[in-house]
Amino acid sequence: MLKRRSEGPPRPAVAEPSPEGADTNVTAHEAVYRALRERILFGGFLPGGSVTLRGLAEGLGVSPMPVRDAVRRLTAERALVMLDNRRVLVAPMTREKFDQILYARSALEGELAARALANIKKADIEEIVRIDDRVDQAMADGDVPGYMRANYEFHFSIYERARADVLVGLVESIWMQFGPFMRMAYGRFGTSKLEDHHEAAILAMRRADASALRAAISADIGQGMAFIGEGILSADAGDEEATSTAAHERSNHMK
Repeated sequence: MLKRRSEGPPRPAVAEPSPEGADTNVTAHEAVYRALRERILFGGFLPGGSVTLRGLAEGLGVSPMPVRDAVRRLTAERALVMLDNRRVLVAPMTREKFDQILYARSALEGELAARALANIKKADIEEIVRIDDRVDQAMADGDVPGYMRANYEFHFSIYERARADVLVGLVESIWMQFGPFMRMAYGRFGTSKLEDHHEAAILAMRRADASALRAAISADIGQGMAFIGEGILSADAGDEEATSTAAHERSNHMK
């Protein structure tokens, strides 16, 4: 999933999409939903912190009403959690949730890629290659939000050609549930040089090899999710163990 080494402190949260070229027919409620959704996907919401509905509204320059509606939708999609004090935070990650996300991604994304293959033409492949070039460039520049956006576009430029809207919608919802943790892993631990599964996926598309395309997508998913599992869940488990050990030692010292 990752291509080149990138180290250093986390980048600022991704900026809101430029209004230039935006769909002028969308309602204010839909525009707010899309803006918050992009924040979740590409690094604007990080686990562990919370924000108020009023703060979100002020940041987007809108009234609280469309923000409330958007947050309700994102809560229903399990991307956000609404607290009793009208604060919002990223839905927490647990080992059980992680395992379910990994299973769902492995089952759905490989199927979408295989279905898309019949509809992918030579020009489509060249477009996907150009997107992958942006993935490489973002990693070379240490641009983590840019990498996350380009990586998302790489995958969904394939999946959307499956012409399976229900499956694509499910996968989009799943990506929102792990995206903030992927961003957190990059910020906490940096990135390391990993095998390039995008190249294998592109080669499989050029050869019209559905089995190889499934395998490349599956390997890419496993690699990316392992980064969360090792970088976030394992670290959190280690923190909990260290806290428990310290508490035990304090207890023994007091006896």
